[in-house]
Amino acid sequence: MASRDKIVGWFRGIWGSLFRVGWPGTDKDRAASMISSFFLHIHSAKVRPHTLRFSYSLGLGLISLFLFLILIVTGVALMLYYTPEPSEAYRSMKDLQFVVTFGTVLRNMHRWAAHGMVLVVFLHMCRVFFTGAYKPPRQFNWVVGVVLFILTLGLSFTGYLLPWDQLAYWAITVGTNIAGYAPVIGEPIKYLLLGGNAIGAGTLLRFYVLHCVILPVAALWLVGLHIWRVRKDGGLSAPPSPVPAPIEEIAGGQFPASTRSYGLMALADRPALPVVEADPDETVMSWPHLLFREVLLLLIVLVVLHGVALLFNAPLEEIANPTHTPNPAKAPWYFLGLQELVSFSAFMGGVLVPALAVLALVLLPYLDSKSKGVGVWFAPERRLANVIFGVLVAVTVVLTLIGTFFRGPSWLWVWPWS
Repeated sequence: MASRDKIVGWFRGIWGSLFRVGWPGTDKDRAASMISSFFLHIHSAKVRPHTLRFSYSLGLGLISLFLFLILIVTGVALMLYYTPEPSEAYRSMKDLQFVVTFGTVLRNMHRWAAHGMVLVVFLHMCRVFFTGAYKPPRQFNWVVGVVLFILTLGLSFTGYLLPWDQLAYWAITVGTNIAGYAPVIGEPIKYLLLGGNAIGAGTLLRFYVLHCVILPVAALWLVGLHIWRVRKDGGLSAPPSPVPAPIEEIAGGQFPASTRSYGLMALADRPALPVVEADPDETVMSWPHLLFREVLLLLIVLVVLHGVALLFNAPLEEIANPTHTPNPAKAPWYFLGLQELVSFSAFMGGVLVPALAVLALVLLPYLDSKSKGVGVWFAPERRLANVIFGVLVAVTVVLTLIGTFFRGPSWLWVWPWS
């Protein structure tokens, strides 16, 4: 019996060294479990109920994070079967398709998660804007989010070339040509990306290193900074607190009308009275209210992504052929709006519009710093800003759809059903 108790105590000692708080049964234990856990301490012990409402945030920030983590896991697995050399890259794709067990599903999950992350990060930025969540004290975190969106585009763009098929080869050709339209720095940037004057072995190696090492490390660091700033800036934005009651109501109406005020100055020379402030936001424990919602959302993302990966295969055309140019050659779908503009003006689509868009997004929280309309979808106080931003988003979506479905050979207009 003594030996049994000794063994049980030994295992409990191991468990206690890993998890300092057991399954929390009280609010004190729940708070301690959040603080003592390496993975959970980025949460506050308590959150406002507003944070838990799916209708407010739509879970877009969490979905972006989950997709990024899925991309890391699937990407590391794909690296085990991939050779970044033109004569072997396409063969690696074929091995994944026909030789590696579940290789097709693995590649499909990585491909659709990458496209999904671009879309979800874009929608997340739209959500932040339409709820005014970029305003003080969250200005810098908005800028971090803008940089993360650019990194997300870079991650997807650099991964686009790795299959080394016709679709990838010519999409990267168009994309780097768009970058080359920038005056002075355009051609050096294009040469730096390609490792020469044309796509070749050096290009594939550079894109592989960018996609698998440099950009993921930068994105992972910025994601950590972004989440940390969310916590330090007071969590998700919320509607303003209720306005305090008038002082004449607080004091039982004993002051004359001439001294009635919503401030405390009228009480400066009066006998001390109890001050009643606006009720603070009700808070709930992060465990289990927030954590269980996060776990549920992760499961939904995994189920949906698995379903898409099983139903739809990632495209893989014939091996890249520099001598056979498809007509039309299109950039990746998230750059098709710029390609549509480039078809009218290379300077406008390749330089002016993207530069102004990034500059406007970075300066936005510092130019629009009034606190009105924070934490409310489409607040009436921000009607003009919402309309302008909504129109720009709509134009971006329309140009992308036109480039995707309505452009045919020689970039002429075609109807997708004809």
